[in-house]
Amino acid sequence: MTWYALQHKPAQGDRAVHNLQNQEVPCFYPKIEVEKIRAGKRQKRLEPLFPGYIFINLEQTDPVWAKLRSTLGVLRVVKFSGKPAPIADAVIDQIKASMEKVAAQGGIKKGQKVELEDGPFKGINAIFQAYDGEERAIVLITFMQKQQTVKVPVSAIKP
Repeated sequence: MTWYALQHKPAQGDRAVHNLQNQEVPCFYPKIEVEKIRAGKRQKRLEPLFPGYIFINLEQTDPVWAKLRSTLGVLRVVKFSGKPAPIADAVIDQIKASMEKVAAQGGIKKGQKVELEDGPFKGINAIFQAYDGEERAIVLITFMQKQQTVKVPVSAIKP
């Protein structure tokens, strides 16, 4: 069995995976938890690691190949020179291993170096201390040869 890539229709990745799994096609649709600022609030959500693509594991002779294009949510099989492009098992294994590391790390941790991107301290390097509610963070900066604790908007922090 070999891994291949499928392109799914816009915003239909989960639908495509569901329909492929109903056909008993082994799928890998890597998603990671991303922290974003929406409407001034910090939110975590799952987003695809490779937007628009799903990985499937099939034999070249599997009869499911004929059904792939008509599967709801699937746009096309990624091909080169008219043939499905195989992906090495080592590549998929590396992606899975990397995702486990990212999942274990989570968001910004205490003691992590960050850069302030906005406000009066723009461009200054700081050390993250803690979140202060949904919209603010406490960081430690060196200002006038002294370390100061400052509260800044979460949107102003860049890891």
